[in-house]
Amino acid sequence: MKLELHKISVRELRFGETTKVAGGVLSINRDELKALLLEDSALSGVEFELAHPGDKTRIMPVKDAIEPRCKLDGPGEVFPGFVGPVETVGEGRTLVLSGLAVLTTGRLVAPQEGIVDMSGPGADYTPFSRTGNLVLVLTPREDVKLHEAERCCRQAGLTAAHYLASRCKTARADTVESYEFPPLREAMGAHPSLPKVGYVYMLQSQGLLHDTWVYGVDAKRILPTLISPTEIMDGAVISGNCVSACDKNNTYVHQNNPVIKALYGRHGKDLNFVGVIITNENVTLADKQRSSSYAIKLLKMLGAEAAVISEEGFGNPDADLVLNCVKAERAGIKTVLVTDEFAGANGASQSLADSCVEGTAVVTGGNANATIILPPMEKVIGDLSQADVIAGGFFGSKRPDGSLEVEIQAILGATNELGFNKLGAYTI
Repeated sequence: MKLELHKISVRELRFGETTKVAGGVLSINRDELKALLLEDSALSGVEFELAHPGDKTRIMPVKDAIEPRCKLDGPGEVFPGFVGPVETVGEGRTLVLSGLAVLTTGRLVAPQEGIVDMSGPGADYTPFSRTGNLVLVLTPREDVKLHEAERCCRQAGLTAAHYLASRCKTARADTVESYEFPPLREAMGAHPSLPKVGYVYMLQSQGLLHDTWVYGVDAKRILPTLISPTEIMDGAVISGNCVSACDKNNTYVHQNNPVIKALYGRHGKDLNFVGVIITNENVTLADKQRSSSYAIKLLKMLGAEAAVISEEGFGNPDADLVLNCVKAERAGIKTVLVTDEFAGANGASQSLADSCVEGTAVVTGGNANATIILPPMEKVIGDLSQADVIAGGFFGSKRPDGSLEVEIQAILGATNELGFNKLGAYTI
C-alpha cells in the first residue's frame, strides 16, 4: 500500500466569503460550515473561533483535535465510517492542511477534557499551541444523552476537518511525503541483516466514553489485528474518548503517530519495520488476557524480534501494557514500552499501577501529576467554569486573580504516550 501526503502549509486563518487556501492563508466561509454541521439534529448550536500561536487565548474544555485531510484519489475517503464509506483507505493521494487543527469544545460530556493555552507557560506543554486552530464551540440539544452528545461532537469535528480540506483540492501542495507498506511476505523478507521490529499500538477502549473507533467500529469489540500504517494516516483510527487530556491520543495524534513515523525513518537503516498491530485496552482480566495473548501471537507470526508497545491512558490500562510486555518478552521478543507517569506532585509515588521484571526498557512522556500555574488570559474560548472539575483540576484551581493552578494532566497532550508532546530530557 502506497500513500502520498500532499501537504499545504497554513500559517493564518481568517473568515471570508469562500473557503479556500492561498499564500498560506486559509479563508473559511463560516455560514456554509455552520449549515453543514447543523444538519446533525443532535446539535442545537455551533459557533466558530480562531486561535493562533502567541494569542493570549485559553481554549477549554477541548475534546478532540483533528488535522484537516481529504482524499485526492485512491480508494475510499478519510475518516471511513464517519465521513467516507467503510472502504479500506491508506492508498493513493491525500491532501493535508498542515499547521492547522480543528478543536472541539463547548458544553461537552465529561470533566476529562483539556486546556490549550496559545501563549504563556501552559503553551509549553501542548503541541496545539503551535497550530492555527479553528475552534468549534458546540452545543448539543438539552435532551440528548451523554453518549449521543459525545457522538455529535466527534462527528462535527471530523466533518469540519474534511470540509476544510475538500474545499482546497485545487491548491498546489508545498511538500509531498510518500509512505509505502508492502505485502507481508516482502516486508518480512526485506533487509535480512536487520532486526525485525513490530509496533503494538494500544487503543483506549474501556467504555463509558473511553472509546476509540476503527473503521467505525468500537475498538473494544475487536480482536487485535494487523493494520497498514498508511491506513492510520488516512483516519482509519478515530478518537472518541474523554480520558485525561494529558495522555489521550486525539484524532490528530493518530493521524500523525510519531512512533510510526520514527519506525519508517529507521526502516532499512538499523531495523526492518514489519508491521502495526492495533489492540484494545480492557476492563476484565479475561479480556486483558485474551487481547494480550492474541497481540503477541501476531508479533510472532510476523517474525518480530523486537517491538515498541505504546499505551493510552493510565491506571487500569497499565495492566494491559504490562501483560503485553511480559508475554512478548517470554516469547523472546524484546520490548520498549512508551507510557507516562502518575507519580504524585513530588514524583515520589509509584509511576505505574502495575510492573514486571521482564520490562527493561521504557520511554516516559512525563509525570502528569506535576502542577503548574496558568496565568489569566485575555480571551477564553469554551467554558472556564469546568476548571475545578476538569481532570487535573481540584477545589481551588481557579485563583482570585483569574489564574489556574492545575496538574499538567489538564493540558491537552502534555504527557502524550506516543511522544506527541513538548516535554524532553537530557543528561549532564
